[in-house]
Amino acid sequence: MASGLARVAAARGDVLVWARTPDSAERARDAIGDGARIVTDLDEFADRTFVVESVVERLPVKRELLGRIGAVIAPGAIVASTTSSLSIHELARASGRPSEFAGVHFFNPVEKMELVELAFPRAASPETRTRSVDLCAELGKTAVEVPDTPGFVVNRLLFPYLFNAVELLDEHDLDPDTVDSCMQLGAAHPMGPLRLLDLVGLDVSASIAESIGVPVPRRLRMLIEEGRLGRKSGAGFYDY
Repeated sequence: MASGLARVAAARGDVLVWARTPDSAERARDAIGDGARIVTDLDEFADRTFVVESVVERLPVKRELLGRIGAVIAPGAIVASTTSSLSIHELARASGRPSEFAGVHFFNPVEKMELVELAFPRAASPETRTRSVDLCAELGKTAVEVPDTPGFVVNRLLFPYLFNAVELLDEHDLDPDTVDSCMQLGAAHPMGPLRLLDLVGLDVSASIAESIGVPVPRRLRMLIEEGRLGRKSGAGFYDY
């Protein structure tokens, strides 16, 4: 998500990307290319006007990083999170600047997916709201404001469907391609539910489900334990 967002943004302006370690910085350079400057010192963000956090979907990790970002950037700069399921109110409070905070849920792959779900804490200023919408438009995206509720709109509706597909797979010992083909050809979905889970990442999918209160299928937990996390690991429901 972070690399995709950086690639889209770098085509339109000055983009700085922070990585935790030199190794992760090198991986980011390989994924993003030369369009963005990649650093490992968060203090270099002091002059940024809009900073988007996109780390692992775990509240303690995001809280810690957002607090550091909020302390570094200048007054008036906006802090945002790409969270897909966590409380915007909690993240805004962690940033220390709730009036200048936004949830900007982009979808993967960022280059192809048009929607951005925008969610704001109650304290968000009118300027924060306007600038967040404007940023999405500048990136060629359509922003839709959604409530600060677990999973927002898309994941709240999507993950019960995805996990029902996993349960159906096991109940009838089906091949993943059978389930996916039925939904692609019968419901005109561009991608079947099991390939979509692989694209999102099975570990990320489990974290989202836990955040929105959806039971995680046993089959999915077994795949995670085996290290089959989806496309990013080379294997999930399918081999890549």
